[in-house]
Amino acid sequence: MKRKRILLIWLILAMALLPVVAAAKNIYKFQDENGIWHFTDQAPDEEVEFSTVYMEREPEPRVRLRMEGKKESPVYIVFNDFWGPIEVELTLKQSVNVLTEPPLPARWVIPAQTEKTLVGIGALDQRQGFSYRLGMTSVPGRPISTPVSGLVILPPFAANEEYPISQGFKGKTTHITPDSEYALDIVMPIGTAVHAARGGTVMDVEEDFNRGGGNFEKFADKANQVRILHEDGTMALYAHLDLASVSVRPGARVRAGQKIARSGNTGFSTGPHLHFAIQQNSGLQIISLPFAFRTREGAVITPKAQQIVEGVSASH
Repeated sequence: MKRKRILLIWLILAMALLPVVAAAKNIYKFQDENGIWHFTDQAPDEEVEFSTVYMEREPEPRVRLRMEGKKESPVYIVFNDFWGPIEVELTLKQSVNVLTEPPLPARWVIPAQTEKTLVGIGALDQRQGFSYRLGMTSVPGRPISTPVSGLVILPPFAANEEYPISQGFKGKTTHITPDSEYALDIVMPIGTAVHAARGGTVMDVEEDFNRGGGNFEKFADKANQVRILHEDGTMALYAHLDLASVSVRPGARVRAGQKIARSGNTGFSTGPHLHFAIQQNSGLQIISLPFAFRTREGAVITPKAQQIVEGVSASH
């Protein structure tokens, strides 16, 4: 018991000494060859035996707006932390004696990893004060006016493996919004290898969440996921992935059939499965798109609920 109390004290001290920015990360505990215990927010080398203290955290915004300049003439700048384009809209929610350049509302397409000055604000009548409140909306992807059709892709798992679809297109349980109308829930054990259904660029990665459940308010924004941008502007979403399981990094190019992560049960999820969708930005709105899977025989099938789907090699 004394040894456990000492370790607990060391853990509390170590967590207190971590910088504030790291406080929301998981803490790794391991003992080195000299018997000294270490507590860090950086995962040790694979050959080191360690245990993990899971920490609650909030999702980090990928699109960040900040103000610069003087109080009487502020300028607003946005940074796109996605590794792909986004669309942004600024609006004036409230305004008294306000002049903006350009006039609001206005929309912009911001390239990957780019900072851009959006708007300058001042008084319409310089002799009087002014007040305002800005609103910002952003979605990943460049806007595409017409839904992309005729998509034929690989099942998002290894060749020759088989998994059932628990919820298909227009599912009545949770696939009832435009972004998930044509999504699939594929039942697979935690730790199953997830493969890219199409080649593209890794636009975003989230892999730090460690829990899931049926409480929408608590878990809706806490699903580990990978978003891959395709050359036609569509994006694949692979969600509910396992903790720290993503094997590709933001900005990397991936090929169809490449392993990208492991399935899990994180976020708004009541059982282990992969939530998979092909999406596009239709103009400041994310919509999902219907698609078909290739088969080993070279045929094409439209996935349906209760159907068992077999993985296909990218060479087929």
